[in-house]
Amino acid sequence: MNQSIKLDPLGFREYDARWVYKKDINSEGIINLGKGLGTQIIKHTQKQNPRVIVGHDYRSYSEEIKTALKKGLISTGCFIEDVGLSLSPMVYFAQFNLNADAVAMVTASHNENGWTGVKMGIQKGLTHAPDEMQELKDITLNSKFINGKGNEKKINDFKKIYKEDLIKNNKINKNIKAVVACGNGTAGVFAPEILRGIGCDVIELDCNLDWTFPKYNPNPEDLEMLHAMSKAVIENKADIGFGFDGDGDRVGVIDNEGNEIFSDKIGLLIARNLAPKYKNSKFIIDVKSTGLFSTDEKLKENNCESIYWKTGHSHIKRKVHKEKALAGFEKSGHFFFNQPLGYGYDDGINSAIHVCHLLDNQSKKMSEIINELPNTFQTPTMAPFCKDKEKYKVVSEIVKQVEEIKNNKVKIDGQIISEVLTVNGVRFSFEDGSWGLIRASSNKPSLVVVTESPSSDERKKKIFDFIDNLLQKTGKIGEYDQKI
Repeated sequence: MNQSIKLDPLGFREYDARWVYKKDINSEGIINLGKGLGTQIIKHTQKQNPRVIVGHDYRSYSEEIKTALKKGLISTGCFIEDVGLSLSPMVYFAQFNLNADAVAMVTASHNENGWTGVKMGIQKGLTHAPDEMQELKDITLNSKFINGKGNEKKINDFKKIYKEDLIKNNKINKNIKAVVACGNGTAGVFAPEILRGIGCDVIELDCNLDWTFPKYNPNPEDLEMLHAMSKAVIENKADIGFGFDGDGDRVGVIDNEGNEIFSDKIGLLIARNLAPKYKNSKFIIDVKSTGLFSTDEKLKENNCESIYWKTGHSHIKRKVHKEKALAGFEKSGHFFFNQPLGYGYDDGINSAIHVCHLLDNQSKKMSEIINELPNTFQTPTMAPFCKDKEKYKVVSEIVKQVEEIKNNKVKIDGQIISEVLTVNGVRFSFEDGSWGLIRASSNKPSLVVVTESPSSDERKKKIFDFIDNLLQKTGKIGEYDQKI
């Protein structure tokens, strides 16, 4: 590569690309990324001039990065349709609405300032999976570029089309008072207006755009953001609180009493609400999510099937598509609604709308609805350090050990393992519905550990001790980021 190009290969992640701008990648590097992506789109679509939807989030440098990315795409022959300031789901929606060939969204989602990145996809409603990321990395780093003659045009006012699409079929009858928190990120231009449009009484919290993120990062898993939402819900006597991440594809939820509801439980409530109307449906859930999906009576009554699958928005999205599932839920707050409820991709605002439907359907408060679910004792997501080059090997060793323990009917805290799922690391379950998970993190040098028990807090801890013991014996584990 010539001297002036800066492009750190580690920026190519499992299903998107992320760099610290200027430190890991410069504008020449971004141009090359555009050339790589353009070449890949042309190869897959077999078109000389594929149409590519491009948008950007509200960071001080995102427009500059988008300009460089477009330059690269155009040099390969792509016809760019620029929808301007966007949420990731708005760009995904534009591909359907404008019937385009591919998408490229400039965003670092909820990452700290300084970060940038691109979420991209070719097949409608799906973002790059690991294979496509690997291919893109190879084309870009080895400069295997196609030369062509592209062009660009601006699509004005597309925001309005996106907002109206979400509002039109989603009107609610009840007056739901909702705190809408955007952490000064891009969702501030969209979420309050859309939720008002469906009939909510909206209380805005940090919805003005400010790319310095003066309070905290727009991330609904961030405790500071959750505490601010909780406080606003209580002060305003609101029915619900919604928090959106930087590019609007995830939502976090606070109930009327100011308590955070983990996204996997929200997913279960939405599934239960949909089941009677959409009998025989499939729901896809990531392996970090609650075991209550597999034991839920309402889902069973309506002959609905729950399938646990690999964590990661790209994996769940593809599985929803492949299984023709009605919806998919990921513990991190990515929810996917398939036709007739959505287009299969993750849209935090559409997820919030489904929570509003849930409240609209019942004469109960959110705290009462959540209390109807069986209580479970669940650990937070814990990440013990494990080197990138060792983590997958460590996990495959643990998988073998767990399968052996199951086959030999060895008891853990008095129970034998009844089921082992190995689609993503290992998730092992017991007869009482308790389970434990060990997998490799897709974007950090660490493992991921979660345990849950419907029986007791003590049992949850015992399962964690069992996992921790297996991990410590490998000698390859460092400190945990948090521990119970």
